[in-house]
Amino acid sequence: MTDYPVYAKIDGPIVMIGFGSIGRGVLPLIERHFEYDKSRIVAIDPSDLNKHVLDEYGVPFIQKAVTRENYRELLTPLLTNGGGQGFCVNLSVDTGSVDLMELCRELGCLYIDTVNEPWLGFYFDKTKGPSERSNYALRQMTLDARRRNPGGTTAVSTCGANPGMVSFFVKQAALNIASDMKLNVPEPTSREEWAALMRHIGVKGVHIAERDTQRGKKPKERNVFLNTWSVEGFISEGLQPAELGWGTHEKWAPANAERHPDPNAPAIYLMQPGAATLVRTWCPTPGPQYGFLVTHNESISIADYFTVWEDGKPVYRPTCHYAYHPADDAVLSWHELFGAEGKVQDRLHVLDEDELVDGVDELGVLLYGHGKGAYWYGSQLSLEETRTLAPYQNATGLQVTSAVLAGMVWALENPNEGIVETDEMDFKRCLEIQRPYLGPVKGYYTDWTPLENRPGLFPENIDESDPWQFRNFFVR
Repeated sequence: MTDYPVYAKIDGPIVMIGFGSIGRGVLPLIERHFEYDKSRIVAIDPSDLNKHVLDEYGVPFIQKAVTRENYRELLTPLLTNGGGQGFCVNLSVDTGSVDLMELCRELGCLYIDTVNEPWLGFYFDKTKGPSERSNYALRQMTLDARRRNPGGTTAVSTCGANPGMVSFFVKQAALNIASDMKLNVPEPTSREEWAALMRHIGVKGVHIAERDTQRGKKPKERNVFLNTWSVEGFISEGLQPAELGWGTHEKWAPANAERHPDPNAPAIYLMQPGAATLVRTWCPTPGPQYGFLVTHNESISIADYFTVWEDGKPVYRPTCHYAYHPADDAVLSWHELFGAEGKVQDRLHVLDEDELVDGVDELGVLLYGHGKGAYWYGSQLSLEETRTLAPYQNATGLQVTSAVLAGMVWALENPNEGIVETDEMDFKRCLEIQRPYLGPVKGYYTDWTPLENRPGLFPENIDESDPWQFRNFFVR
């Protein structure tokens, strides 16, 4: 790529909250694809680890944490500096997404984040029960804010790779399956029509099925947590309860499964951390594999979006959850953390593009149980290709940052949509913007089911009458 399209003009200030591995990858994309006043962009982060990138681009830096106590005083003058419509790009951890988007909407500023993030302390608050520490609870806070103040300036909630891009993939995958089944149905134009399509083609569930094979030049050292994206973010979500959208076809749940107070809630959770929960899944390159059932916003929002309601009751809903095999160094890091009774390592480190040898982040959605079995659709972006596409990021990072770019463009083109989840956005427009940065984007059918490839050496608690029951995916 050498001829970069300029998608829109940002006529107000740009405030980047957080400048870690994702922030430093987003900045070059902002530089490439938007017209803006370069004297009115600023980055805020408590760490100066990536200040050299900001210096290269001539972006002012405020070394400070954004907190519940200071966010209004700190952000208001920055977001209104010089007039025009400001844009807040929140790529941080421990920052209250709902409070920040509400401030932005009060000021008439656009807003985007990649995670529905709470203020510092939420994830490890022992006064809260597991339901209160869940992504379901965080999403409800956002939806409550939308109900209190509908419409208004656009605030895009959770638009990274996942949550975010994978919601775009689900819709395209559903259309592909319907076409290949020769159903001859029109493309849906509403949530209700999308849910009816998923029901019509017979999708029982969706895995956010990912395999990251990027590997570092040096072996992992002891007492270090390595990852290919935010370590703090991964630890936080990995220690939350395992959480999944719960399908109407499910006949069994693990003994430690719990429901939320709302009887129609689209999700359940397990009384165990997501990074200690294993499920069977499938990706094109490795085939069958184990994945961590780590809680994510899209597990709930996708299940909710594709629910068919009759008389106030859900009559169709797909099961949906993350099934993530991270980079091998991250797997080892989790083993070390749990083996030390949950003690977080002294050093947390994101492997950047210069510290990695090779590998691919194969990130997509596996729609299963329909008339053609199972179908994976997604991005197969390699580290090698990433290096040719954009600076300061590995393959995992570019899948996230390109989604942020797509979400920013969509917000600028649709500035008065209120608080929006990625399931509700124009998936075709967003994928059009993202695709140049995603490497091969392909679909694969497979006849695999979770009943296959089992040694059969020990008794198993499985349901052979329906291979697509969660009972058959669940390992421990």
